[in-house]
Amino acid sequence: MKAVIFDFDGTILDTETAWYDAYCEVLAPYEVTLSLAEFAGYIGTYSQEFNQFLEKQTKGEKSQEEIRDLALTIHRKKMEEIVIREGVLEYLKEAKKLGLKIGLATSSTKEWLLPFLEKHKIRDYFEVIQTRDDVEKVKPHPALYLNVVQLMGILPEEAVAFEDSVNGLKAAIAAGIKCTIIPNPATETLIFENYHLKLSSMKEKPLREVISCISK
Repeated sequence: MKAVIFDFDGTILDTETAWYDAYCEVLAPYEVTLSLAEFAGYIGTYSQEFNQFLEKQTKGEKSQEEIRDLALTIHRKKMEEIVIREGVLEYLKEAKKLGLKIGLATSSTKEWLLPFLEKHKIRDYFEVIQTRDDVEKVKPHPALYLNVVQLMGILPEEAVAFEDSVNGLKAAIAAGIKCTIIPNPATETLIFENYHLKLSSMKEKPLREVISCISK
């Protein structure tokens, strides 16, 4: 194994649960209940269908842009208190110590991603970063992961991906990359298939042991 590739939203920072809570608050005045199962299906990708669904729930009183702006304001406030998920920093440090290349593949934009990486002082760990800005199609399409391994100069089978969502898992597998699933509260009820390893958090196993497990 020559590289590790991290998803961002939900994997490094649990932005997903914060988004779910934010959308629930936006929809509350309309007496709409957004189920976690409903929301979780859209995690890990960009979906116009979800935006249309939200607009319909407000009976057209709020446009997709207005709903997104309201949710974003609530989300930003929630994110002020959120810390890096358990074990992530240890994995980054261990990967560096092991001489592994470290990449990041996210369906979010660089504008969204980079301030969080800087705030939590982890930007310099990543040799390659690919975002929505770099591809025509985001996860579950494999383009993000294929770009990362190509820029690293390695084969897909020489990397392991860390994901929290079904869409992210599908993207990694489609790219030929072995995938370790680490769900968060917003994705833990999803049905994951064809993954190589599943952990409750990165604290469960050290990186060296994860690599050993999936290399067998």
